[in-house]
Amino acid sequence: MASMRLLAIIAILVQGLVIGDSQELPSFDPELAVAKVLEVAEGKVGPDVKIFNVVDFGAKPDGATTSTINFIRAFKEACNHNGRAMLVIPEGNFVVGSMLLSGPCTFQPPLMVQFAGNLLPQDSTVAAENADWITFMNFNGLFISGKGIINGQGDKKAWKSVCDGCSRQSANLKLIKLNDVLINGITSVNAKGFHMMISVCSNFVITNVNISAPDESPNTDGIHMSKTNKVRISDSIIGTGDDCVSMIHGTTNVTIENVKCGPGHGFSIGSLGHYEDEFDVFGITVRNCSLSHTENGARIKTYKNESPSKASGIIFQDLIMDNVKNPILIDQEYAALKGSVDSKVLISNVEFSNIRGTTISKIAIVLACSPTFPCQGITLKDIHLEYSGPTDHNEDTPFSSNCTNVKVNYIGEQMPPPCA
Repeated sequence: MASMRLLAIIAILVQGLVIGDSQELPSFDPELAVAKVLEVAEGKVGPDVKIFNVVDFGAKPDGATTSTINFIRAFKEACNHNGRAMLVIPEGNFVVGSMLLSGPCTFQPPLMVQFAGNLLPQDSTVAAENADWITFMNFNGLFISGKGIINGQGDKKAWKSVCDGCSRQSANLKLIKLNDVLINGITSVNAKGFHMMISVCSNFVITNVNISAPDESPNTDGIHMSKTNKVRISDSIIGTGDDCVSMIHGTTNVTIENVKCGPGHGFSIGSLGHYEDEFDVFGITVRNCSLSHTENGARIKTYKNESPSKASGIIFQDLIMDNVKNPILIDQEYAALKGSVDSKVLISNVEFSNIRGTTISKIAIVLACSPTFPCQGITLKDIHLEYSGPTDHNEDTPFSSNCTNVKVNYIGEQMPPPCA
C-alpha cells in the first residue's frame, strides 16, 4: 500500500510539471520530489511496476565486456511496455558504446531509471564527429535517479583536438525532444564534449548532480541548453573547462539556484547570433549561486553577425564571486565571423543584483553592447566586488567598470564605481 501511495505521489509530481500557466516554472516542492524519487531509485516500487534490469538482458558489470546492445534491448522492452516501467542499471562497471534510446514509447509515464552503476565508453579515443554517447530521445516522462557515474574518460588526447570552429566532441548525456524530466543524484566525469546536452525539451528538473572535468578541458560545458522551455537546476556542483551552464538560442524560463560553479567559464547566456533564424532567449534567473576561480561570472555573449534575435528578462541575483576574472560581463563582440558586422542581438531588461566577492581584474564590470542595437534596461543593484589580483603591476590602474553603447540604471552600492 505504501508503494502504491509513492507511485501516486510521483504521478502527481509529473502532472505538476505540465499543469498551469505555460510561462510558469514547475511548482512542486523539489525536495519532496527528490525524496520520493530516491525511494524509487532504491527499488521501493509497487508490484505493478515491471523491472527491466540490464543484467537480465546480458549486460556485464565487469568493466571489460561491451554491453551496448544489451542496454538498448532493455530500454526497448521498457519503452514498449504497456504499464509502469523501471530500467535498472545496477552497481558495477558497464562498458557501452554510442546508444540512441529513442521513442515513441507506450509505457505509463514516467520511465524510472534506477542508476547505480558506472558507465564507461567502449572506446576511450576521440569519438566520431557528432556521435554522442548516451542519448534519450522522443518520449514524455523520464526520471533518472541514483549515485551512478557517467565517465566519458576524456583526456588530453581528446581535448587537444578541440578548437574554434572544429566539430564538437561527444556529449556524455544528450536529452532531446523530451518532456517532463527529473535528473537527480548522478555524476558526470570527464566528458569529451558537453556533459549534459538538452535540446527541444520542456519541463526539466536537474538537482543534486555533480559534474566535473579539468580546467584545461575545452568545450566541456556542464549543462548546455537550446530550444528548451521550463528548466530548474538546483543544489549541484559543476566544475569544468568551459561554461558551468550555457543557454543558447530558444532557451526560455530557466531558474538556476544553489549551484557551486568552478572551475569553468561561469553561467553564460550565449553565444547568440551564431545561426540564421535563431529563437529568442527570455526568462532566465540565476540566483543564490557561488563561483570560484572561474573565467567569468554572469555573462551574456553574442557574435558579431547578421543573425537577429532578442535576449530579455534576465536576472543574476545573490551571487558570490571568489577570484573570478570577469564577474559581470556583456560581450557583444564575442567572436567575429567571416564578413562580420555589428551584433544584431537586442539585449534588454537585464538585472545584476547583490553580486559580491572578489575579482582578479582591475576592470571588474564590462558591458560591451552593440552599436547597432545598444543594450536597453540594464540595471546594476548593490554590487560590491573587491580586487584580489596581483599587486606588483597595474598599481596605477583604477578599479573600474567599462561600458559602451549602454545606459545603466544604478541602484544602491556600486563597487567598482559606475561607468562615467
